[in-house]
Formats: sequence, structure tokens, C-alpha cells
Amino acid sequence: MWWLFGRRNGSGFSSSSTAEEVTEGIDGTALTAIVTGATSGIGAEATRVLAMRGVHVIMGVRNLVAAKDIKKEILQKIPTAKVDYMELDLSSMTSVRNFASEFISSALPLNILINNAGIFATPFTLSEDNIELQFATNHMGHFLLTNLLLDAMKKTTHESKKQGRIVNISSILHQLPNRGGIRFDQINDPSSYHKWLAYGQSKLANILHANELSRRLKEEGVDITANSLHPGAIVTNIFRHTNILSGLINTVGRLVFKNVQQGAATTCYVALHPQVREISGQYFEDCNVSTANSHSRDIDLAKKLWDFSLNLIK
Repeated sequence: MWWLFGRRNGSGFSSSSTAEEVTEGIDGTALTAIVTGATSGIGAEATRVLAMRGVHVIMGVRNLVAAKDIKKEILQKIPTAKVDYMELDLSSMTSVRNFASEFISSALPLNILINNAGIFATPFTLSEDNIELQFATNHMGHFLLTNLLLDAMKKTTHESKKQGRIVNISSILHQLPNRGGIRFDQINDPSSYHKWLAYGQSKLANILHANELSRRLKEEGVDITANSLHPGAIVTNIFRHTNILSGLINTVGRLVFKNVQQGAATTCYVALHPQVREISGQYFEDCNVSTANSHSRDIDLAKKLWDFSLNLIK
């Protein structure tokens, strides 16, 4: 139960803070957010809490039936909540493009984009676009989605005079990759594939993406921040592809890991809290700015990943 002893650092919050606690008193009624992977775990909890604070939340999901159930549950407890859902499979560039096109056609504003969806430690598989599945889902899908929605967010920011925020959910396991951080020439190589390292690589990519995006937005002088975060060790269904680990986590893990309410706290904090207004290109943990590994702070690596990713989405 290590999180019980979490220290409250500069933000006043700690590893034991919940999403409701870190957003208490914040009025989000004029804001619209997209949350990917919103039908379970911290995505579902972030959706609930943002809706509680008045934010209009669009859930980007693969499972529309599950999304309907989540919306129903939220509305039962918060009748005034504004929650909608749209189909989105981050592993498919076609699906990402269709989602972005439909959202833009809706003419809805966009203030907050939470790139939350992810898969963990899957057996080697190629996506329909012939990209290793974890890299495709965790990084490439969100990279493309962000690029496609960025003009809409800039328009909203300009017209509403309200800051836009992009939040990439990474993981402490971004520290796993070595020898250059991103193995650009071996992304799709089954002979060198290790499911844990591939996951870590995709989570490192989330941080690098946010950092490079932040740099570019600052150069443009646009009032949109881009940050990344580690939500903490949480018991969710992301571990379903690792039988032994899943068993341990669902028994012992429930005693030592964060619950979902605590796990969604940093996401909601970075997405909504006024304390984050002047912060961009940073990595958060337990609702405070933290330090990611050296690869994640490599400006040249971030630029290389950006160019590599752009080439893949052409």
C-alpha cells in the first residue's frame, strides 16, 4: 500500500489523491474533451469526473455497446452530464481518419484531447497498416489523431480564448527500451520482438510525441499545452495479455496498487487544473512534474520520431 504514504509535493496532491479531489471546485462547463479508450479503467473514470465538472466528453471507443453502458451509468448519477461516444480503433489509420472527419464535421469545439487508449504486452502482431500492434495503437494512432484534430483545437483556442490541452498517457515502463530508445529499423521485426520492451518503446514514444508537439506549439505561439504522464500502477484490464502477471496483479496487486479513482487523478489534473496552465512539454507523476528517463528528454530523438511517424501516416 505504498500509495498511502504518498507525499504531497508542489501541487498539493499525491499518489493517494483521487480524480474527484484534484478537480474539486473546477468549472469545466464551457469545455469539450475527447477521451480515447474511455470504456474501462482510467479512461472511464476520467470521462466520469470530467463530465461531473461540466465538460462535454466525447468517448473515442472500439466497443460502442460498452460506451453506451458507460454513458448510461454516468447519466444515472449525473443527469446533467454531457457525454457522447464515437467509434475509434487506434490501431487502424482508416478508423482514426474516419473518427477525426466525423468529429470535425460535427463542428464541435475541442479544448482537451486525452490520448489514453492503450494495449499492453501483446504477442507479436501487425496492424492492418502493417505496423507492430503496440506501436500502432499506443503511439501511431494517437499521433495521427492529434495531427488531424490540431487545427480544430487551434480554432477553438483562438475563438474561445480558452487554453487547449493535449494529454498523452505514458507509463513508467517508458524506461524499458535501451540502445537508442526507439528501434526505428526494427519496429516490425518479429525475430527481435519482446512484448514488454515493445510496450516500453511505445510509451517512450508517447512522451517524445508530447515533447516535440509542445516545442512546435510554443514556436507557433499557440495557447495549447502538450504534456505526458504516468498514471501509476493500477489494477485494470490492460494486463489481460499476461496471464501470470494478470493473476498476481488481481490478487496481491489490489493491496499495493492504486485504485482507478487514484489512477485517473493525474490525467484529470493535467487536463483541467489551473496549476498546469503555464506548463507544457513536461512529464507528470502523482499530479506533480516528474523526471522521465534521458531518452525521453532527447530533443533530436523526438524530432526523429516525429519525422518517422509522419512518414508512416502518409
